Amino acid sequence: MNRVILVRYGELSTKKGNRNFFVKTLTQNIEHKLNKFNVNIKKDLGRMYIYFEDKDLNEITSTLKNIFGIQMYHIAYIADTNTQDITKNVLSILNDISFKTFKVEVKRSDKSFEYDSPAFCKVLGSSILRSINNISVDVHNPEILVTVEVRQKESFIYLNSFKGAGGYPVGSQPRGLLMLSGGIDSPVAGYLALKRGIKVDCVYFEAIPHTSLEAREKVISLVKKMVNYTDNINLHIVNFTKIQEEIYKKCDHDYVITIMRRMMYRIMDMLCNKYNSYVIINGESIGQVASQTLVSMNTINSVTNIPVIRPVACLDKLEIIDIAKKIDTYDISILPYEDCCTVFVPKHPVINPDKERCIKMEEKFDYYPMLEEAVKNIQTIKITDVEDINELL
Repeated sequence: MNRVILVRYGELSTKKGNRNFFVKTLTQNIEHKLNKFNVNIKKDLGRMYIYFEDKDLNEITSTLKNIFGIQMYHIAYIADTNTQDITKNVLSILNDISFKTFKVEVKRSDKSFEYDSPAFCKVLGSSILRSINNISVDVHNPEILVTVEVRQKESFIYLNSFKGAGGYPVGSQPRGLLMLSGGIDSPVAGYLALKRGIKVDCVYFEAIPHTSLEAREKVISLVKKMVNYTDNINLHIVNFTKIQEEIYKKCDHDYVITIMRRMMYRIMDMLCNKYNSYVIINGESIGQVASQTLVSMNTINSVTNIPVIRPVACLDKLEIIDIAKKIDTYDISILPYEDCCTVFVPKHPVINPDKERCIKMEEKFDYYPMLEEAVKNIQTIKITDVEDINELL
């Protein structure tokens, strides 16, 4: 029997006038991810149909589970839309399965079909009971749920439902820049931003020799995990050494992290303008560290007019760790290589920084030329989902 993967859109189906755009974006993403397979993709406003070769099924379904915009999918058998062929195919499928209880559901969109949905449920149920011994109907908690979708040209039979990644297709929102450190939180924030359709690129601040090349490789490894959910991610590497050293020399030590984050946000502002990005994304979680209290966030955030989203802001650490394990970034994030947010952490960082005091400290050195130099000398690595080796551009 021939099979097809039925893809349900979920949240996309609520978009009404914009639905075509979202479905088109999802289709393009699926076509890209499945481009090495011999598949034929058809779609309508309610769902998508992926016709495939049986040998590729496991790889295809493994790929589909990471594509945002898919709410659910089924691996369905195809039957001609007539009572005899549907019944024959249902019995053939069930004869290869061991079960004690079952239920039949019929969804009839072809109103010219000879039975309505409840009547055809009874026809199929009776045929199953007559053909297979020692089974019974259980409408509340069946071992097997047989779903039949009766359509005009062909009908679909499936016993399964697989949960998709949900969310919106990546690219249905414009570009955003993720402040990616080597920690647990920021890759999770990037994953959640991708889930809302944002085309995410990453910015990594390094301070060689205070941070190591191993720390950079750790971040590259994190991006390679994130790219499983999109087609490519540009990793922009900012040399932050001169700025960080100057902050440490000129500013009160309890304010070092606050001033450092304000400088990072200024650079992010410049990069958003440079790369036509609409939002800054980071992994800040309220109250987790000194720079993530509400007062600190307000003081740091005041240097940019670009919107800042914090996808993990209201999650606790265990919730963030659960997502990190799910997306396979946790083991990389806990590798012991420090980033520039940790190498200069003071013993007692300020948790309620005063904005005016920050401004006075920043007046002690001419930071803007250093910011411009950092942006001018940025290094970019393009990491794709199809290449193992990525060259520095």
